[in-house]
Formats: sequence, C-alpha cells, structure tokens
Amino acid sequence: MFNIFKKTKTNSTQSSTSLKEYLAKSRQKLGSGLSTLLLGKKAINNDLLDKLEMLLISADIGINTTDEVLESVRKKASRKILKDSDGLHEFLKGELENLLIKDNQLNTNLKETYVILVVGVNGAGTKQQLLGSQNDMATIRLQNQGKSVMLAAGDTFRAAAVEQLKVWGERNNIAVVAQNTGADAASVIFDAYQSAQAKNIDIMIADTAGRLHTQSSLMQELEKIKRVITKQNEKAPHEVMLIIDGGAGQNALNQAKEFNKAVKLSGISITKLDGTAKGGIVFAIANELKLPIRYIGVGEGANDLKPFVAKSEAKRS
Repeated sequence: MFNIFKKTKTNSTQSSTSLKEYLAKSRQKLGSGLSTLLLGKKAINNDLLDKLEMLLISADIGINTTDEVLESVRKKASRKILKDSDGLHEFLKGELENLLIKDNQLNTNLKETYVILVVGVNGAGTKQQLLGSQNDMATIRLQNQGKSVMLAAGDTFRAAAVEQLKVWGERNNIAVVAQNTGADAASVIFDAYQSAQAKNIDIMIADTAGRLHTQSSLMQELEKIKRVITKQNEKAPHEVMLIIDGGAGQNALNQAKEFNKAVKLSGISITKLDGTAKGGIVFAIANELKLPIRYIGVGEGANDLKPFVAKSEAKRS
C-alpha cells in the first residue's frame, strides 16, 4: 500500500508527474492530518478520538471501518497498552495495513484459458487502464510475462468501443473477438471464449460496457454474461475484476457492494488516485468486502497503472 503516513515531496519542475508523486498527494491528505492531530504526547481521551474519527471518515475510510479501528484503539487504551498519541500513530498504521489482503496478485498459471471479466461504471477508466495500448496497461504486462492474450469486445453499446478495442489489439498484436455494435454482449464473449480455447490462448480478457449499478436491467445483463461463461467452464470466469474511480469516495464502496451482489467479485482495481482522491477508500473496500486490490492507477498514460503489492508496500510504511 502507498504509505499514507509519510509526506513525500514532489518536484513541480518535472515535465511529467510520476505515479509515486501523484500518490503522494493522496498520502498527504491523511498522513499530514494524523501527524498534526497526534503531535506530542497527547492523552488518549474522548476529544482526541472524536477528532480522529472525523479525520478517518473525511479520508474516505468509511464509517464502519472507522468504528472498527476506533474500537481497537479504545480496547488498547483501556488496557494501558496505548498510553498516549505517540504509540497511537504506529498502532493506527498497523491496524490499517492489516485490513489489506496481502496475497493479491492474479494467479494466471493455469493449464486452461484464464478468463478475466472486467466490469465497472461509466467513466471509471476501465478500457484505458486495463485494456489500452500504453506500456503499463495490464494487457501489455501479461504479454511481457510470456502470456498469449485475447480480448473480447463485450461493450457493444457504444459505436466507438468495439473499434477502439480493435485498434489497441492491432497495435499490440493481440487478437480481438468482436461483433457489430448492438450485438448481444454475452454472445460475443461466448464466441471469444470458444476461440481462445481452440487457439490455446493463455488469458482472455472480456470487456463489458460501463453500467450504473443502480439500473437493474443492466446488472441483469452482466449476470447473464457471467452465466454464459460459467456454462462453458464452471471455474470461469477465474477473475471478476471491478474497476472503480478513486475519486468517487464512498460511492465507490456502494458500487463495489452492488457489483459484488450481481457477479461476485474477486478483485478490485482503483484508477484515478491523483490529487483529488483521498485514498482511504482502499481500506474501506478491503475491509468490508474482503477483496484484494489488484492494480492502482492515476491516469491513462504510460506508467500510470501499477500492480498493487500490499505486502511489500506495507514494509515501506
């Protein structure tokens, strides 16, 4: 996890902003607030805990997760394990890090085609971040690992979506299975899976149209897509990955809950964790849904998407 407890200075004179520098902006929102609140050997009392509660909630950690963290603080304080704010700072860091699922990397080393179903709402950065043509996109990362990749153009709503995916496929020598705009998305993905199996493709990534989690008809269509895949292979899709916008705050958590109800998610990727995102939503989702974070990103360019390695990142805190 990016270290939210430590300030990181960024160089404004650089021509481009790195992922690390973007995330530093999110870190400072919570990290600086904690440092100021807990400065000095302040007694752990109700006033301090009230201020801490507001700080955590304002950082998008959420009410439920904040309550759990504060309950742990109260128990430690009552037992005199935590005596003042000096120890509280380190304790909080450990508590939040423990919410993250450390074993969070995709295991694509199967003897059969590994199917990734990508879902999300409109504007979350699904295609650009996971399927795009830049060097750090997930498709390219998988290719660089020696995997053969196929894309299924399941976003048949938008006229440009299918063509966009075809262009990215051509640029990177990735096969794309597509039909005309308006075609049944489940049918497209069905054909793609059969083709992937016949050609011994290692990984098939099924793109789906961005959809509002509040529209039941669209969510039912997503359920249908998953059923079609599962009928061909009861173990598939092997990964149902939700892409959420890091700037959406608690609405991102609501999205994750609704998508999880519909298609049972197995992983989350969070985009647009730039200066407008508070970062705490990572903890809320990991805690409430018990789902691993797969990737984090800040934009649509090269180097903007990184695998989220919770275990190694936690050590840097």
